[in-house]
Amino acid sequence: MSDKTYELILRNSRLLQPTQQTEIVDIAIDDSKIVAISKDIPAFAYQELDLQGKLVSPPFVESHIHLDSALTAGEPRWNQSGTLFEGIEIWGDRKQELTLEDVKKRAIDTLKLQARQGVLFVRTHIDVSEPKLTALQALLEVKEIVKDWMALQIVAFPQDGIYSKDENLSLLEKALQLGVDGVGGIPHYEFTREDGVKSVHKIFELAEKYDCFIDIHCDEIDDDQSRFLEVVAADAIRTGLTSQVTASHTTVFGYYNNAYAFKLMSLLERSKINFIANPLINITLQGRTDTYPKRRGVTRVKELWERGLNVSFGHNCVQDPWYSLGTGSMLDVAYMGVHICQMTGMAEIDACYQMVTWNGAKTLGVEDGYGIKVGNPGNLIVLDADSCFNAVRKRATVKYVFCQGKLLAETIPKTIKFTSFT
Repeated sequence: MSDKTYELILRNSRLLQPTQQTEIVDIAIDDSKIVAISKDIPAFAYQELDLQGKLVSPPFVESHIHLDSALTAGEPRWNQSGTLFEGIEIWGDRKQELTLEDVKKRAIDTLKLQARQGVLFVRTHIDVSEPKLTALQALLEVKEIVKDWMALQIVAFPQDGIYSKDENLSLLEKALQLGVDGVGGIPHYEFTREDGVKSVHKIFELAEKYDCFIDIHCDEIDDDQSRFLEVVAADAIRTGLTSQVTASHTTVFGYYNNAYAFKLMSLLERSKINFIANPLINITLQGRTDTYPKRRGVTRVKELWERGLNVSFGHNCVQDPWYSLGTGSMLDVAYMGVHICQMTGMAEIDACYQMVTWNGAKTLGVEDGYGIKVGNPGNLIVLDADSCFNAVRKRATVKYVFCQGKLLAETIPKTIKFTSFT
């Protein structure tokens, strides 16, 4: 036994890596970093945990959520139609009553809900169509409050469109000046096709001006004539921003005729942009005007993945005007993704798990330092499962969440006892 003493050793860890089979190892953490990974670490630690072969994974990544509207379901009324557009109307009323404390409390409560389920990286979109920018100011404060246990990115999102009101463009630029991380848009919600195209061009212009990434709500609609994804991809190629660009939702991509879809796919491969699908929300919001058959309401996840494009999953909404349900669990999201994207092969289920871990890290641009490697920060989670398949199948409990080498959260799985009737 070595005379070296570490702060923490996780014994008998079933280590998950993106490109290889799991293996049973010990993981040593010291001074907030992973310092050793070995079959048997011959050393002591101030704290040791025998994980008994439980799955050890990098933390989950929430690629797309709206923290400013989280936990407001039913306020001031419920979304009876279940549509995207009624949700926007309800939020339009609710955001008139926003206060800093209201937004901060709900955002932090939601982040805690996510963190205890293994999420340590979050990208949130914040509505900047409200003149006082109350939600944005609140989330900028929240980002500072949670920085020790949550990596939070903020996207300035003009929920009402850039050109629908005279002041919206100036509000968006003011948000960028206040120090957000990314710029967003919603071209399909602009008044005309021409305004939508103009909004995409403006977003790229602002991203270059303020040196930030782009994440656009793109073609989240059932109208198969909505074709802003091609504009986003073309601008990404022309500007060279490529991997700094993300197209969120792109639900109508699942409705295009195949002749156009295949042409578009070639453009997307050249653009190297990221994609975020939100299976829980879009299967709920989309197809509401259909009779039968009802459209699936999700982009071509499987085909994008097969072409080698980066696709990640987001929860999008947690108990808000668009989605009254939601737990904050990324395993719920992956589970729905497996079903709605028809990705039930073993490699495909593993891919859906990667869409809430490594792929999400790539989307957020935090690949450096992400993953369980010597020298990386001690950010990892322990699941009550022995494989990605079982983690997704059972929506396994996240038993331990470690952030910077410190235990952030612990959950004890339920024990169920049956009583015999005979």
